[in-house]
Amino acid sequence: MKVLIADDEPHLLAHLKARLAAGWPELQVVAEAANGPEALRLAEETNPDVAFLDIRMPGLSGLEVAARLAETRPACRVVFVTAYEEHAVEAFEQAAVDYLLKPVGDDRLARTVGRLRAAAPGAGPGGGEGAEAAVTLPADVLRELRRLMDGASGKDRLRWIRASVGASVKMIPVEEVCYFQAADKYTAVFTREGEHLIRTPLKDLLAELDPDRFRQVHRGTVVNLAQIASARHDALGRVSLTLRDRPEAVPVSRTYAHLFRQM
Repeated sequence: MKVLIADDEPHLLAHLKARLAAGWPELQVVAEAANGPEALRLAEETNPDVAFLDIRMPGLSGLEVAARLAETRPACRVVFVTAYEEHAVEAFEQAAVDYLLKPVGDDRLARTVGRLRAAAPGAGPGGGEGAEAAVTLPADVLRELRRLMDGASGKDRLRWIRASVGASVKMIPVEEVCYFQAADKYTAVFTREGEHLIRTPLKDLLAELDPDRFRQVHRGTVVNLAQIASARHDALGRVSLTLRDRPEAVPVSRTYAHLFRQM
């Protein structure tokens, strides 16, 4: 069987690839993607039998990639990989979808491999025990999975940013943030009034922010969608955003440029 692995964290992708090689030596990893759009492109080129998809990826989420694959590669089985244990696991289990938690453990991966082997061509009529969890994902299952994840995670959305200002702590309502930007070991928080530094890594913040209100536009930048006044496209295809309450333009990487084609 041919496998595609998609994860924006290279060391975790390499870890999963190594564990798969140890647990299923006959498996052929034909593609490795660092973001959602790349995963779709490589799926078109390599036609994998199985796709291991990180939930949180630049460009397109694992759920969005799975929805596209259900249309273009309906025979491709999907296994979701996530670091967000609390709400993701509940949603996956309710939707009877196979998933792995980061970092991937050998015992849990062995169960997934068993399901994939049972569902593989030549496994026999009906496959084996657990085969149903490794089959392809109909559109209605994907919609239900997204609904369950959104509903479960909505209770925990970040509402306040705690930023140190000298010896005091400033509480910033999250809706007043124009954008976040990774800065070494810190994250810079830009508001209309100025800039603050917090110790929370950008990736951890992104997991707590409402995806309907905040969007990653660069590997190190997350923007409040309500702050976007316009998108500028230059002759080389580069995109930058003009914000309502900040004077500087915010660059958009090529990975995310497709999000602003209509602006």
